[in-house]
Amino acid sequence: MNLQRLATLFAFSTGAFLFVSAASPSVPRTVAPGVATAPNPHLVLGNDACVKCHAPEIAVWKRTPHATTFDELHRRPEAKKIAANLGLRSIKHEGRCVACHYTQKMDSRGPHVIAGVSCESCHGPAKNWVDLHHDYGGEGITRLSESPAHRASRVAKSVAAGMRNPMNVYNVAQSCLRCHTTADEELVNVGGHTAGSLDFEFVSWSQGMVLHNFVQSDGKTNRPSSPDRIRVMFVAGMIAELESSLRATAVATEKATYGVTVARRGARSVKRLQSVAAKIDSPVLNQILTVAEGVTFKLNNQAELTSAADQIAKLGHRFAEVTDGRSLESLDRFIPKTRKYQGNSIFWGG
Repeated sequence: MNLQRLATLFAFSTGAFLFVSAASPSVPRTVAPGVATAPNPHLVLGNDACVKCHAPEIAVWKRTPHATTFDELHRRPEAKKIAANLGLRSIKHEGRCVACHYTQKMDSRGPHVIAGVSCESCHGPAKNWVDLHHDYGGEGITRLSESPAHRASRVAKSVAAGMRNPMNVYNVAQSCLRCHTTADEELVNVGGHTAGSLDFEFVSWSQGMVLHNFVQSDGKTNRPSSPDRIRVMFVAGMIAELESSLRATAVATEKATYGVTVARRGARSVKRLQSVAAKIDSPVLNQILTVAEGVTFKLNNQAELTSAADQIAKLGHRFAEVTDGRSLESLDRFIPKTRKYQGNSIFWGG
């Protein structure tokens, strides 16, 4: 059964959508594995560990919703309503909220929220890799004068120690979609939370106001990614959205708002990737579609859907590693242009 058929089954029962209201009895909480988990507070160091080398990046971050959510989210009426629907007493201390909206650090009081969506939310808790990350190869050597060989070794060691490095754009897309897909059935059906950012598009959402890719420039001026990298990002974002939709669908247990929405999102992702595959020559993308089109979609089918997501995750990383952006030039007219970026790129310049 294909994704479109799944969406139809979820969406209709005796010809009508089925919804769970806020007053309905709470269903057991089921969250997709490998989607949104808060950084381990025991391993979180906080932004102070990053600012010495990454001050321009942090200056950009402070002006984004990722940072301002720390002071604003718990005051918003819609957030208070969701918390009330679920019987939550504190948005800043409830794990299911913290996982996507905050960063916690362990101190004498226990786990304590120190920031909104911050460095370690996206790049991983830094305790085990920060020293490796800023070892550029000796006294007086900076990240701008570091040899290519040392950089490759440093990045590999940091990634092995737990860092999510943006060198592989699929890593970046996964980090975004861990939270921009709300893979929590009760949070949606009972709490009234959205089932994710349904208009999320990787290029336009990562190259506007949240862009802080100084490593590719002079360390001071924020510049956009190259056209070749943007092309790979465009497709990698669709693959990551498919992966996250599969993981979300895997925990759907009832025909209601959550199941309908995540199934439709998955179906949309497959259709988009099929359209891309018809325009480019990519054996890896063809493998991804074979996995997606061959899986059986139905309620309470977590093992099979999660296995498919795991396969697609590996292939997504492979796609980003081996694909030359020049081979994707035929996609240029479909890729969002600068004027459509979130924030319209007004934050470039740091």
